[in-house]
Amino acid sequence: MSCARCLKFLMLFFNGIIFLAGAGILAVGIWVKVDSGSILGFLGKIPNAPSELSQVLNVGYLLIALGALLVIIGFLGCCGAMRESKCMLLLFFVIVMLIFLAEVAGAIVLLVFRPLVDSLFVKFGIIAVQNIRTDYGKNDDVTGLWDTTMSTLKCCGFNNYTDFINSTYHRNNGYPSMCCQDGGAPCGNNTNSTASVPGCFTRIKALIEDNSKVIIGVALGIAVLELGAMITSMSLFCSLKSA
Repeated sequence: MSCARCLKFLMLFFNGIIFLAGAGILAVGIWVKVDSGSILGFLGKIPNAPSELSQVLNVGYLLIALGALLVIIGFLGCCGAMRESKCMLLLFFVIVMLIFLAEVAGAIVLLVFRPLVDSLFVKFGIIAVQNIRTDYGKNDDVTGLWDTTMSTLKCCGFNNYTDFINSTYHRNNGYPSMCCQDGGAPCGNNTNSTASVPGCFTRIKALIEDNSKVIIGVALGIAVLELGAMITSMSLFCSLKSA
C-alpha cells in the first residue's frame, strides 16, 4: 500500500510539473499570436522573404498546440493517479512515449538538416539587408523594430555597419546612433567608430552559444521528466493490476 501511495505521489508530482509547463507554453503561444506588433508578425511582412520563413511564423500555433497537449497530459496523469484508473494510466503512458519518440526524431532531423537551416539564415540575411537599405528611415515600423533590436542587443544592422552603406538613411544621416561605439552618440560616417560594433545576427548567435548549456540542460530535464513519468505511470499501472 505504501508503495502505491509513493507511486501516486510521484505521478502527481511529475504531472503537476507537466501541467504547469503546458500552461506556460500555452500562454506564450497565445501572446505570440495576439501581439500583432511582435517580431514574427513583422517578419511575415518582409517582401521577398524566403518561403521557408512561413514555417517559422507558425511557431505561435505550434506553441499553442504543444501547451494544450501538455495541459491535457498533465490533467490525464493526475486523474489517472487519483482515480487509480488503469485506462487513463495506460493512455497517459502511450501519449508521453509518442511525444518522447517524436522529440528524439525531431532532434535527429534537426542535426541532419542543419545545412538547410544555415542556408535559410543566409537567405534571410540577404533579405534583411535589403530591407534596411530600402525601408530604414522611411517606414516607421521597420525603423522602430531595428532601433529597438539594435538598442537592446547593442548591435548594428544584421551583419554589421556595412548593411547601411548606400542606403537612403546613410546618405542623408550617416550611421544610426546605435552603430556608434561611443555610447550611441552620433558618429556620422566615421567607420572607425562603427567597425567594432557587432551585427545583431552575431549577437543572437553569441547569446545562443553562451546559453547552450542551459538549453541542453532544459532539454535533458524535459527528457528525464518524461522518462520518469512513463516509468512511474507504468509501475502504478502494474501495481494496480496485481492488487
